[in-house]
Amino acid sequence: MDKEIRSIVKKNALVPKKLTIKNNVRIIDTEKGSFVFKKKGNNRNVDNIYKYLTSRAFDYYPNKIDETDEYEMYEYIEDYNEPIEQKAVDIINLLTLLHSKTIFYKEVDFDYYKEIYEELDGRITYLNNYYTDLITVIEASIYMSPSDYLIARNIGKIYGMLNYCHYSLEKWYEKIKDKKKMRVVNIHNNVTIDHYLKKDKPYFISWNKSKIDSPIYDLLIFYKNHYLDFDFSELFLMYESRYILTEDERLLLFIYMALPPKMEVNEREYDLCKKHRKVLDYIYKTDALIAGYNNKINTQK
Repeated sequence: MDKEIRSIVKKNALVPKKLTIKNNVRIIDTEKGSFVFKKKGNNRNVDNIYKYLTSRAFDYYPNKIDETDEYEMYEYIEDYNEPIEQKAVDIINLLTLLHSKTIFYKEVDFDYYKEIYEELDGRITYLNNYYTDLITVIEASIYMSPSDYLIARNIGKIYGMLNYCHYSLEKWYEKIKDKKKMRVVNIHNNVTIDHYLKKDKPYFISWNKSKIDSPIYDLLIFYKNHYLDFDFSELFLMYESRYILTEDERLLLFIYMALPPKMEVNEREYDLCKKHRKVLDYIYKTDALIAGYNNKINTQK
């Protein structure tokens, strides 16, 4: 047991009975109940986040009991066993509550949007050049490896996603370049199934990355962590039934989602095939999601 953890245990007059190490936390069972000890992340202002959330009538986070310079001590929440699909729905419902409770508008200048535009434009250009160079080398080879064949067979879809990103980025920039205010919320910024618990009520845990920003980033992170696990078109529609994204927010979300990951080539062939297949699964699922989602939105107008 870490020295700082022992000091917290002693300070709170606890008698440890069992220590369990799970992921990056320590769970200690005592005669007074179970408690979680986790190292502090880069964000050392979690207390301020909790105070702000409480002031906005959002208290769906674990109760922090004590802390040292390096560790935080929380009450242990025994997660209610429910299907993972139900958890995904509950996460979306809790996100809409978090975002609607903490929404406000802040002033931004032209440089803020310009920086986003230039960063995304640079990523699109880089990926386009990367895949152009890659397919040129692949097509010049006499025999394609299985991993190279995966790229060659699907290069049109990759270019299609990059073209969508380029077109949508120009459309987004045209819409927001004269805006003076931005809608922001308190985002959790680390949304995964593992960071959601349910006991007497739902909880988000691990708030160390939380900050004030656009609500789209919670949706983006949740999608990238679980894109193969759930039907996100239904989850996103459910989200928007309670918290409607503006057109420019939705455009920016889909641009970030549609950017194809970079396929690395300097690994063992077996590993490359697995990783390329995973990237292609992401690209095809994201393409279908965006197209289907836009069709549903347009039909509802």
